[in-house]
Amino acid sequence: MSSNKILFGFHAVTVRLKTHPASISEIHVDASRRDQRMKQFIERVKSSGTKLVESDDDRLAKIAGSTRHQGVVARVQAVALPHNFDDVMENIQGMPMLLVLDGVTDPHNLGACLRVADGAGAQAVFAPKDHAVGLNATVAKVASGAAETVPYVMVTNLARTLNELKEFDVWVVGTSDQAEKSIYDLDLNRPVALVLGAEGDGLRQLTAKTCDELVRIPMAGAVESLNVSVAAGVCLFEVARQRAAAVAKQGA
Repeated sequence: MSSNKILFGFHAVTVRLKTHPASISEIHVDASRRDQRMKQFIERVKSSGTKLVESDDDRLAKIAGSTRHQGVVARVQAVALPHNFDDVMENIQGMPMLLVLDGVTDPHNLGACLRVADGAGAQAVFAPKDHAVGLNATVAKVASGAAETVPYVMVTNLARTLNELKEFDVWVVGTSDQAEKSIYDLDLNRPVALVLGAEGDGLRQLTAKTCDELVRIPMAGAVESLNVSVAAGVCLFEVARQRAAAVAKQGA
């Protein structure tokens, strides 16, 4: 059965309006905002037939559980995305490109990772239940709608999940600052799961040991590591770049 949840911010609510308008119970907007962005948003809500409620800032913050709502808060029904490993693998269209997060507990980082995964074309994001943040309103806000389009699956045993991916002929590539090979040294035009750890801690020992390959992102400056969402973007878009290049070469 679907459950109620809250989305807030222009991007997150606009994506839901675009993809699943019937799942929205009502949208609250800041009655004091009359700028062009808000006017265009209100017009879109009205044209969709969704219930529109004018509210003040205090009420919006109370509903959203955050003051960073941008004057837009929606009550919605959860959208049915694949919610377990088997569902994800059975519903993948095309060559698998998956993101695995090990130890990412900050909702802002998770939201940014989901946004990057959506932009690069990844079909799902996996994370362990005991070492990860779950989906919440902050994640959805930062993800700018990607929490509604990219399945986020929390698994009981991450190492076992990585081994199960291998059974689907998915190449499991982890990132490590100590790795000899660079992400740019690999041929990524194949089914792949990219495994990233939290900034600073990196991958847990068992996770790293379970990967088929460990690679690093070359760093030219004084900074030793990247934020996990930035690192995810570098790796996922390198996969997307190589695949696009391979398609272009076949068509030449």
